Amino acid sequence: MKNCKALVIGGSAGSLDVLLKVLPLIDVNISFPIIIVVHRKQGTDSLLSDLLASKTKLKVKDIDEKEQILPKTIYIVPSDYHLLIEKDFTFSFDYSEKVNYSRPSIDVTFQSAAEVYLDKLVCILLSGSNADGVNGLITVKNYGGETVVQDPDTAQVDYMPRQAMLKANVDHVLRIEEMADYINSLN
Repeated sequence: MKNCKALVIGGSAGSLDVLLKVLPLIDVNISFPIIIVVHRKQGTDSLLSDLLASKTKLKVKDIDEKEQILPKTIYIVPSDYHLLIEKDFTFSFDYSEKVNYSRPSIDVTFQSAAEVYLDKLVCILLSGSNADGVNGLITVKNYGGETVVQDPDTAQVDYMPRQAMLKANVDHVLRIEEMADYINSLN
């Protein structure tokens, strides 16, 4: 997809390893933001941002409420909040009940982003042990966005990408070593 306006990456168990391999290879001149939603324990926010920032020259930051979404930035969703994308391209947090046993829920963010970015959105679902993200990918497809899953054979925990392949009619299934080239091609 050319003219991507936002990339949202979701993952759970096993997804951090993928991010640490892919982020260093992403072009610093990408023209869109990257929003990362990962399941993790409360209180590990700055640790994740610092770790990811050490692997890329792109700006990496924890999301602030009502913050304007800018290109060339990697945004990290805080633990224990659902992330919503507003029509004015800002972030908002939601503390409603967990979805798929998760807060933040990948589904919630994928669905919210789809309603704003429509056919200019790309969502990637990585390794994980539950089906969070699958319904979100279906919504992304319904709004004309592009959907990608990690090749389950390369996933530390293959349940999440396998469920997406079974239920979401995804556009691409990528091995870890193919992801950076794909992301760089979205420019």
